[in-house]
Parts: sequence; structure tokens; C-alpha cells
Amino acid sequence: MTLEQLRIFIAVAEKQHVTQAAGELNLTQSATSAAIAALEARYGIKLFDRVGRGIVLTQTGRDFLGEARAVIARAKAAAEVLNDLAGLKRGSLMLAASQTVGNYWLPPRIQAFQAAHPGIDLQVTIANTEQVAQAVHQGHADVGFVEGDIDDPVLSARKIDGDQLVVVVGMRHPWVGQSRIAPKSLAATGWVLREKGSGTRSMFEAAVRKLGVKPADLKVVLELPSNEAIRAAVEAGDCATAISNLVVDHSLAAGRLHRVRIEMPRRPFLFLRHKERYQSHAEQALLKAFRI
Repeated sequence: MTLEQLRIFIAVAEKQHVTQAAGELNLTQSATSAAIAALEARYGIKLFDRVGRGIVLTQTGRDFLGEARAVIARAKAAAEVLNDLAGLKRGSLMLAASQTVGNYWLPPRIQAFQAAHPGIDLQVTIANTEQVAQAVHQGHADVGFVEGDIDDPVLSARKIDGDQLVVVVGMRHPWVGQSRIAPKSLAATGWVLREKGSGTRSMFEAAVRKLGVKPADLKVVLELPSNEAIRAAVEAGDCATAISNLVVDHSLAAGRLHRVRIEMPRRPFLFLRHKERYQSHAEQALLKAFRI
């Protein structure tokens, strides 16, 4: 069994498609199929079943997938140790960030870090808070940056910077011109919100509960997975949203949105890492550059 065979198996298992996995790995379909066949023949087991025109993991394959990922994670950790010995002349870090942090807070800091350490490759994945925490937990990301609370005992969470949650409406909304609205009015308008599992959505629902409003009583007319899509939808319509001030500051200044004066919390961003995983020199340099 080789590391290459394990990488191929993991890719095929995640894609559930040999051709797509081969493309991702920059291999031919025949080489990818041969690697799977070699594993199955060597140990006399079957890792995949062909169902219709697709493939699915057998129970044996599902049991093996976790072990294969663990081996690859250990091999990556060993490579990082060797990269450290090169004195940060080369290396890599995989970052995962929730949307607000990833689109607004992180980019200028990444640019400054890469200018100081051009040999370190930074790869960034944008997802929601739950997905970022899961990526760090499973080792798919070295570190994470989120704006929502997480509850995972294997992760350490350190507060960094933050933003302000604000309620905004488009300029055609009846709340425009009102100096302040009563909390009960929140249930009287349509809302465009992030999907459940996002830090923004969780914080907004917690905030309305404190104001005496049940989140279930809000008229959510649209859920979108992108802050920019939400901003555009609210600018063009007559709904409200709760969103980071970092997302809408330019629209407020340009008069395309109106900020509703109702109490919403400030929130810290969180830096996540796995408590038990090795902290490379590249990660230490990143934390120093980000002043974490």
C-alpha cells in the first residue's frame, strides 16, 4: 500500500466518480482505476460497488476511509516538519474561513503575509462557520477563521478582532426614515437571511430572542449562501436583512441601503485550530503576522 494509492482512494471516495477524481489528481482514468484495483486485489476486499452508472463505497470502503485519511494527515504532518527545517523557505498552509471573515478581514492580511513569506503557499476555502469548524476538526484545514460560536472540545478558539451585526433595508422599505423600530416590528416584514449554520444567522437569531421575538415568527422569504447576494437582493427589494457592517458599509455610504436603529450585538471573530495537531513554523509565522 502506498500513499499515492491512499490519496487516489480518498479522492474517488469523496467524488464517488473515477473520472472526476482522476481529473482532480491530474491522472488518467486508467491509472486511477488501476490503483483502486490494486488495493482491492492486494487485500482481497471490495471498496466500491457499481450502482447504475456511478459507484458507491461498500461498508468495507467506508470503514477504511477514516483510516486512509488519518494516514495521509500524518504524512502531511511529517512533510511539514521537513518544510520547517528549510527555515520557511517553502511550505504550505490550508486556511478555512467563514464568509464575512474570508471576504473582508482575511484578504489584506494574506497579501501582507505572502509578501513577507513568498515561499509559503496559502490555500483558502470559504464556507460557513459549521463547515469551517468541521474542516479544522477533520484536518482538511490547518486553521480556521469564523464569526460564529463553535462547540467542539477538540478545537481551540481564540478571539480576534470582530464586527458589528446591523439590520438594513432597501430604500423602498417602509422603515426608511424611521429613527427606531420596536422589536415586535421585526416579525412584520420579510427577511433575506444567510442559511442555517452560518455564524451571521445564528447570532441574529440569538439577538432577536433577547429582544423577545421568536426566530420562527420571522417571515424568512429567501435564504442565500452569499453575503453579496443578500446585499444585492435587499438593495433591489423591500425586505430586511441582518448582516455584518463590513459587508454593507459601502452601500450605506452610497445611499443604497438604510440602517435600522435596533440593538444588535458586536461579535468577535474566532481563530480555530486543532488542539492536538502539530503547529508548524509556517503557522506560527502566520499568527505572528496576523497578531494573533
